[in-house]
Amino acid sequence: MARDTTDQTPIHSVSELTDYLAEGCRPKEDFRIGTEHEKFAFFKTDNSPVPYFGDASISALLHGMQKKLGWEAIVDGGNVIGLAESHGNGAISIEPGGQFELSGAPVETLHDTCRESNQHLATLREVAEPMGIRFLGIGGSPKWTLAETPRMPKSRYDIMTRYMPKVGTKGLDMMYRTCTIQVNLDFSSEEDMAAKMRVSMKLQSIATALFAASPFTEGRPNGLKSWRGDIWHDTDNNRSGVLPFTLRNDFRFADYVEWALDVPMYFVVRDGRYHDCTHVTFRQFMNGALKGEIAGWEPNMGDWTNHLSTLFPDVRLKRFLEMRGADGGPWRRICALPAYWVGLLYDDGALAAAEALTADWTYDDVIALRNSVPAEGLAASIRGRAVLDIARETVAISKAGLKARGRLNGDSQDESIFLGPLDEVLAKKATLADDLLMLFNGRWNGSVEPVFNEYQY
Repeated sequence: MARDTTDQTPIHSVSELTDYLAEGCRPKEDFRIGTEHEKFAFFKTDNSPVPYFGDASISALLHGMQKKLGWEAIVDGGNVIGLAESHGNGAISIEPGGQFELSGAPVETLHDTCRESNQHLATLREVAEPMGIRFLGIGGSPKWTLAETPRMPKSRYDIMTRYMPKVGTKGLDMMYRTCTIQVNLDFSSEEDMAAKMRVSMKLQSIATALFAASPFTEGRPNGLKSWRGDIWHDTDNNRSGVLPFTLRNDFRFADYVEWALDVPMYFVVRDGRYHDCTHVTFRQFMNGALKGEIAGWEPNMGDWTNHLSTLFPDVRLKRFLEMRGADGGPWRRICALPAYWVGLLYDDGALAAAEALTADWTYDDVIALRNSVPAEGLAASIRGRAVLDIARETVAISKAGLKARGRLNGDSQDESIFLGPLDEVLAKKATLADDLLMLFNGRWNGSVEPVFNEYQY
């Protein structure tokens, strides 16, 4: 997230928090696609990580991109920590370890998404090349220890870094050593939101398997296909994972609000200063827990918006739905991930087919699948069916959904062309993680160093 929200509108009741989410409902013809992708910055001379400060650095990349794009600088403590497009649509941000992120503008088609991502990467290369900086597209840092990984000067990350070891063993790895591709999608009503949440929460582990691309840690195989997926098993289970109430047929906005109210906060922002609030929940905050502790102790809608951004379930609800299960990967996957979910969720027939496919999956089934996929990938199973077979079926449903949307490019191709990388995974019966391990044990002669050259943007 590039910038934390400032909205001084006071909160008087819990119902206002529910209304805030419900205001995300929009007509189907206004549905948009917002794609986010992260990548690791490294120096091409020695594959070392890029620090924040210096002539060749993350801050220099941000200043260079600002000069190229004319976007507004986002400043925290005197340091540029992101850029915002003038109309407030797209943004560039940095993750805790310097992972460089594009939060794409909400666009109408996947053709637009792919153009946007390609233009971003082309501009970034122009800025980065003179500094000797390149970018790696996989899901987990393959080489650097946590101590070797730089830390970005961003106030919310300072608070999170102190807090994470108190609530899990892998939170710092999540922050500093993983990358993802995500897509943000719309809903037309509370019922539409609930159906999309049920389907996508159940299928998130299928996406994790299809996009698995983090088999290395600190220079060696880690025994996993998706190290990033495994990290989420013990990051902060109060605010992450599969939310059981979202799988119910009567799931509503209010259920998510009630859950979010009892999750510990990270911070509130007052006069540009971040106050550590990890000792209180949002419900306690609303009941006056910070009175006498900070000026401006009464909660406002900006606080609520920021709190929602610090929750990490596999599918996150804001005024849209965020698909959070996939590892980062090469550039073609930046288009494939949103294509997979748009095909499943934006066509009524496809959504109905995906609901039917997963109708008998219980919470325990979904958790068992989530627990097995990081290590087993496509070889995992649920209710006696292999993930590979389910992945084939979901990709077929997605493809039909994209064809039904009928959004064509200048060559009369529909959006299903962007599922090509997944067709390749299914044809080979092997994920990118499998490919990387084969290379490590073969042509790369037991070294991860070649990954920086062969999988760079």
